[in-house]
Amino acid sequence: MFAWLACAHLAIAGQIPATERVAAQIADDRSALPPKAAPDTPRGSAAAPSQNVPSPIPPRGRAYLFRGAMGLIFSRGMDALAEKIRRAGIAASVYEFTVCDLVTAGAIEKYRQDPAPIVLIGHSMGGRCALQFSEKLRDEGIQASLVVTIDPAHLSPEVPLNVERFINIFLSKDVLGGGDIKPAPGFHGHFASYDLARHDEVSHIKIDKLDQIHQQLVAKIVQLAATPARDDGEALPLRYVVPPKAEIELWDSGVTAAARTGDTLQTLAEQYHLPLWSLAEVNPMPENALLAAGERVIVPRQLAPPAAVSEPISSRH
Repeated sequence: MFAWLACAHLAIAGQIPATERVAAQIADDRSALPPKAAPDTPRGSAAAPSQNVPSPIPPRGRAYLFRGAMGLIFSRGMDALAEKIRRAGIAASVYEFTVCDLVTAGAIEKYRQDPAPIVLIGHSMGGRCALQFSEKLRDEGIQASLVVTIDPAHLSPEVPLNVERFINIFLSKDVLGGGDIKPAPGFHGHFASYDLARHDEVSHIKIDKLDQIHQQLVAKIVQLAATPARDDGEALPLRYVVPPKAEIELWDSGVTAAARTGDTLQTLAEQYHLPLWSLAEVNPMPENALLAAGERVIVPRQLAPPAAVSEPISSRH
């Protein structure tokens, strides 16, 4: 805790950008604009797109990313992630957590002029900012489509009710981050928490730079334009302590599935193409225990655009 306070003090003392500079970035942040799209057909080709293929829903939205204390040194993963988001065709800007209120005010004003899905991602104190940003959106009656906190500070608030999807990726034993974020009472959105404390290769200053996490987050952000905020099944919260050496897969939430006679967690894991540990952690029963027909089991799932879903639970790899 003392280490965190020292870092925060340094950030506040030396890293707050000039107010005028930040305000100008919010008003017209050219770095947030996605790159120009490449032509649909190769140069010299006269072929036209098939009229029978439906046009995909273009990605749309605005992503706001926040670094933690001394972020220009320790939170540069946010810059790399923002660049990947921009390459996917979505506006993304990166800020210091110290200007959270100013950025939030500008984002609300921009949303009033041109509503678009809002994505908030923050590392360390930037994660705390992302949740505070969400609270201010709630007060204005605005939804946050996706909020991701990456090893956020311990003193971070709960996930407010206006958040549609929330993911926390953290290190429970970490003193610089370690925030085990909880949903606010009455929360009905998609919630998933991933504790990477058993992954010794991950630290507070590395967790924001993991490419496998970046790629999954970009995919989720791109899907937002085609994925409904609510689906037919109840969204059950997921809380995982990811086993050592296990692949870090960011499911969106859980859903119940009915077992068949003779099913076990092992057979369900095979049926849904899931690692066994992902069922064992959220279903308190032996892995080889026989399940009764119709017995309900929590299964993690990915949310995907409706056209891509052909099974009750879309958690295929």
